[in-house]
Amino acid sequence: MRKLFVTGIGTDVGKTVVSAAIVEGLKADYWKPVQCGELDNSDTMKVQALVSNKDSRFHSESYRLKGFMSPHAAAKLEETEISINTIILPDTDNHLIVEGAGGLMVPLNDRDTILDLMLELNCEVVVVSRNYLGSINHTLLTLEVLKARGASVAGIVFNGEPNAETERIILETSGIPCIGRIGEEKEITKKVITKYAPQFKNL
Repeated sequence: MRKLFVTGIGTDVGKTVVSAAIVEGLKADYWKPVQCGELDNSDTMKVQALVSNKDSRFHSESYRLKGFMSPHAAAKLEETEISINTIILPDTDNHLIVEGAGGLMVPLNDRDTILDLMLELNCEVVVVSRNYLGSINHTLLTLEVLKARGASVAGIVFNGEPNAETERIILETSGIPCIGRIGEEKEITKKVITKYAPQFKNL
């Protein structure tokens, strides 16, 4: 069974949509260790609403913080501190999709980042890239940091409006495979997730 940590090249690049599609494709479990803001409409709730299969389980967050901001700052507002030692992988016999917060270097506290957490959890990494001016740089930097820290990268998922030249240079420069593509959609629904899920069945 695979443990895949979905991270992005930044905020709002589509980690939750990609996570839902992979969960549906693998009929995997889902877990968001740290949720900041939107507690009444959390990423766990969003993914659960988009997944159609009945096998996936949705595990509770380790930290639920009210502030819609960096985890370390949201924790400080609540006079607490996130400790990666208390973030324990859920007990499951199924594939597990773990969704991070923001990008790799988002701080969880004054010492640890999302990257430290994914390494501590010993997950393979799925990098979500979205085309915009600067995304080549952000994607390649993300992949270089993962390589430097010894992370195992399962692949890249391109989300949104395609750009063949951007994707080509990223894939050729990094040597990391593209494992899926999700197009620009007006609305993300169960039907949309079902459309993209099959490409992830053989991950």
